[in-house]
Amino acid sequence: MIKSGWLMQRWLDGRAIAVVLLICAGIMAGSAQSPASGSAPASVSIRVDLAKSLGPYTPIYRWFGYDESNYTTMQYGKQLLRELHDLTPEPVYIRAHHLLTSGNGVAELKWSSSNVFSLDANGKAVYDFTITDQTFDEYQRAGVRPFVELGFMPKDLASNVPGVNEYQVHYPGPTMAGASNNPPKDYAMWGELVRKFTEHLVERYGRDKVSTWYFEVWNEPDIVYWHGTQEEYTKLYDYAVAGVRAALPDAKVGGPATTGPGSEKSVAFLDGFLNHCLSGRSAADGKAVPLDFISFHPKGHPETVDGHVRMGLADELKAAQTGFDIVAKYPRFKQLPIILSEADPEGCAACSMKTNPANAYRNGPLYATYTAVAMKSLLDLQEQSGVNLAGMLSWSFEFEGKEYFEGFRTLATNGIDKPILNVFRMAGLMSGDRVETVSDGKVRLADILKSGIREAPDVDAFATKGLHQAAVMVWNYHDDDLPAPTTTVQVTIAGIPAGVKRVLLEHYRIDEEHSNSYAVWKQMGSPQSPTAEQYARLRRAGQLELMTSPRWLDVDAGRVTVEMALPRQATSLFRLQW
Repeated sequence: MIKSGWLMQRWLDGRAIAVVLLICAGIMAGSAQSPASGSAPASVSIRVDLAKSLGPYTPIYRWFGYDESNYTTMQYGKQLLRELHDLTPEPVYIRAHHLLTSGNGVAELKWSSSNVFSLDANGKAVYDFTITDQTFDEYQRAGVRPFVELGFMPKDLASNVPGVNEYQVHYPGPTMAGASNNPPKDYAMWGELVRKFTEHLVERYGRDKVSTWYFEVWNEPDIVYWHGTQEEYTKLYDYAVAGVRAALPDAKVGGPATTGPGSEKSVAFLDGFLNHCLSGRSAADGKAVPLDFISFHPKGHPETVDGHVRMGLADELKAAQTGFDIVAKYPRFKQLPIILSEADPEGCAACSMKTNPANAYRNGPLYATYTAVAMKSLLDLQEQSGVNLAGMLSWSFEFEGKEYFEGFRTLATNGIDKPILNVFRMAGLMSGDRVETVSDGKVRLADILKSGIREAPDVDAFATKGLHQAAVMVWNYHDDDLPAPTTTVQVTIAGIPAGVKRVLLEHYRIDEEHSNSYAVWKQMGSPQSPTAEQYARLRRAGQLELMTSPRWLDVDAGRVTVEMALPRQATSLFRLQW
């Protein structure tokens, strides 16, 4: 039996426990000894060799998501979707919760609804795709592609679970504690809902277009997002993918979108799911179980220490490594795309820095630099495990009607882009093949996994080479967000093709003074009602900014060298063209 108090505890044991721990850490910080920010090297040398390919550059950065699907059609949601489309030449995918949830279509924190399904007085299914049409039409207008998360359970289809007495629980209560997270009372009816929904998408947007989308079943069924057993989830999955494939035989289907894996339960859940897909038979039709991609959710764990933020990058990377290693055990699945359908510094996008002061990291350049390190590290981990990482989805979007820079995990605030969005713009300027980089200021991946970046900072790079161009992303990152001396970084880029005499260098920067709307907003006095002139200035400050004017460099023996001062928690991108 599921009791209300037990549900609350499960919720706390899931994502929200981080909030409690961080607040407690902040309270206790007065008695804690201030940690050192790590010895800062005076100078670092980085060598990039464009002639040494590491394989194609996978654009894992082009995936985004959010709880509140109804934000899609609101003022700043529509604006941000277009900006996401514009940051890369690659297709951008969008994942959102609550596409099947019952309600009036009005967004709340950690809640949205579409009301696609109900039962009439005779128990007959009634389908209404009005609200989902508005959502998916907006995706089409913005030019982005849906990553269709099939959830949550419509009110009239939800089974009765002891202790669950409400359909919706409002934030700041445990929003996953309502019947919207119950199993279906009729699995065949659930499968038919998914079939009807998919059929409608195909009729409205065309088979060729919908075939490029992904269909994922549910969200984090290993915690309180799912009020059932693992066996009940696999049954839910079987009926859902059978419904999708009945309407679209070549649809891309997958899951299980579990947490971590970091806990014993999440490890067992992912492993059990893959085993079901490998050797089980579908509960829906008795056939083999389809699986086209695998998804799970590695997260970090920041905390407050003596009044400053300490990031938990190691937690996110260790969870990803565990998931990769589980997948690698299955030869049949080892090369399937892995989509980390939430990969973030922590687990509660809707918990602002008012709730948890540690979440202030989300407003400034630290979030961007953390993401740059995570991006390279995740790609290196997939190489070690021999798996196929396709996506690192940032569970961040925007929140309508909230204060400026309130500290939600977002890409923008009231239409003002935050520094984090600019690291994705940097990644969108990279293309071709990954190439070798060697840095004498790098922290080894094994050491990051063991203890994070707590001693010397990680001053490292990630580079690509395309046709007549190259790009090098360089950062100076430390888990502890403390003042530190600037490091002089010398970047030598070798392997420039023979015959090239000069290259055009563009140098982009994210730091306290560049590509940083938050710093500008604070300089203004942190206005919550900015004037039109201030708002326009903030909009400009939110864009990716050049450090200097573009300049032509002479190539000597196939190489150029660039030197720069790189502050702590800053990220640069060198873009070369010839």
